[in-house]
Amino acid sequence: MKMISTIRRGAKARIAELIARRSNTYERAMPAARRIVEGVREGGDVALRRYAAQLDHLSPQIPLHITRHELTTAWEATPPPLQRALQVAARNIRAFAERQRPRDWDFAPVRGVTVGQRICPICAVGCYVPSGRYPLPSTLLMTVIPAQVAGVERIVVASPRPAKETLAAAAMLGVTEFYRIGGAQAIAALAYGTQSISCVDKIVGPGNAYVTAAKKLVAFDCAIDMLAGPTEIVVTSEKGNADWIAADLIAQAEHDPDALAIFVTSTASLAQAVVAEVKTQMQSNPTAAEAISRSGMVIVAATVEEAHEITNRFAPEHLTVDSEADLAWVKNAGSVFVGPYSAQSLGDYVSGPNHTLPTGGLARVRGGLSVMDFVKVITVQEYKPEGLRQLGPAAIALAEAEGLHGHATAIRLRGIHE
Repeated sequence: MKMISTIRRGAKARIAELIARRSNTYERAMPAARRIVEGVREGGDVALRRYAAQLDHLSPQIPLHITRHELTTAWEATPPPLQRALQVAARNIRAFAERQRPRDWDFAPVRGVTVGQRICPICAVGCYVPSGRYPLPSTLLMTVIPAQVAGVERIVVASPRPAKETLAAAAMLGVTEFYRIGGAQAIAALAYGTQSISCVDKIVGPGNAYVTAAKKLVAFDCAIDMLAGPTEIVVTSEKGNADWIAADLIAQAEHDPDALAIFVTSTASLAQAVVAEVKTQMQSNPTAAEAISRSGMVIVAATVEEAHEITNRFAPEHLTVDSEADLAWVKNAGSVFVGPYSAQSLGDYVSGPNHTLPTGGLARVRGGLSVMDFVKVITVQEYKPEGLRQLGPAAIALAEAEGLHGHATAIRLRGIHE
């Protein structure tokens, strides 16, 4: 794992390069994703089947739709310890999501006027669950449960070659519409529909570069949650345990060879210890070793304040800090893990907060997937005659100032005169 000091020449440029590279990791997949998306949009099931055979090696004899019986069979074949683990995770994810749900409310700014909001779930949502290097039943829980809490009527799951553990998780949650499709072709089918798959209103969930590119391509026709690229971890610590810090870096780096793993500190001795420990631990984890060799970095800042500034510039998907006091300086992060015992792996599975998180610097403007991604906030307003008399003249004055005389007339005709 490379180590650089910010007082050395070229260090700041290298840090800027690492920050910049995260925002375009899916761009190399864009031409292929565009061909696939356009093919499925125009060709429907025929194109979808062709890509499923070519890219996912799905036999033409295997149906795209996974039956409830197949899901139930997978759950029944799941060992009881894993069943209990899925139930624990689901319970905590649901409890957290229920606390997140926004509420209806009303208030009166003046007598005779009532304004407020109503929370309405999106009608149909597609949940994409990756199934490439590893089976990810946890991602099914993290995408489906908030949709259920929000009250989404139609929840569609798409996953290429779904593992039995993912099927079991779907059965546990009562999923009824599950398709064994993946990649850009799945995103296109969910966005535009085919003969056998009706389109959805929004697509959520992480995926590889082709999935992310496809989500960007369809985003103006079908809403998406975010462009979630390769996993990112930043640990910022002055007094942490080098063994544990290294383990967290490797745990997230093993997701993907394109993962970003960064340790930031102003304590040179801790930096050296983490470098040594990462080297030892990653020997048994080839995927993590590849990711760390590409984009792993230990950054030794000149001051604690500079360490904090660098961390916020990265706007990492996952961030670990030393203590609750550090939350005061954290401005940009998808999810923050506080203290030495808060292994980031716990958040991937059982804590409750969602593990579908912003990457590529998107944590500057949004947090992780939540119930809010599955609802619409509809504003409402009602005027009584008294309220119309109080606010009507001001509205007429503003309408006239803008030259929108029809707006003013619509108010005057209701008996309001300046």
